[in-house]
Amino acid sequence: MTRLISTFFYVGLLRPAPGTWGSLAAIPAAWGLHAIGGFLALVLGTVAVALIGWWATKVETDASGIEDPAEIVIDEVLGMFLALWPVSYGAMFAATGFWSLYPGIIVAFLTFRLFDIWKPGPVGYADRRGDALGVMLDDAIAGGMAMMVVCVAAVLAHLPLL
Repeated sequence: MTRLISTFFYVGLLRPAPGTWGSLAAIPAAWGLHAIGGFLALVLGTVAVALIGWWATKVETDASGIEDPAEIVIDEVLGMFLALWPVSYGAMFAATGFWSLYPGIIVAFLTFRLFDIWKPGPVGYADRRGDALGVMLDDAIAGGMAMMVVCVAAVLAHLPLL
């Protein structure tokens, strides 16, 4: 069960770049949660992924002895869910579909991957913890940073033209 969870239904076994595959797989999962219950469902799903993902990651890393195995992508799902919060909230607020805000989805994906790979500041600090919490936390922070970029991009995109 922990392998199924930590690899996000075995998406983490795809090569090359399992983290990118996990990030991409998180998008339709976030949409599904949004379709079921709007922004609140995505928030609750994010909390569930964080808690269950942390547990599954701890079990898998303890068993393998590897600090951050490439096939563990539940952390990317957590980061992408966070990065997509503004998209889900915006879609709910504007009473439109999740996919209608596709520019926000693209910005969320690209900036999350950038921060996850680059690991600036607090992302790198969390990554260097060397434990299951660090595995999850670095992507949560990268997702939070991407969330901020999505918000700024949305504001800029909706400024009236002068």
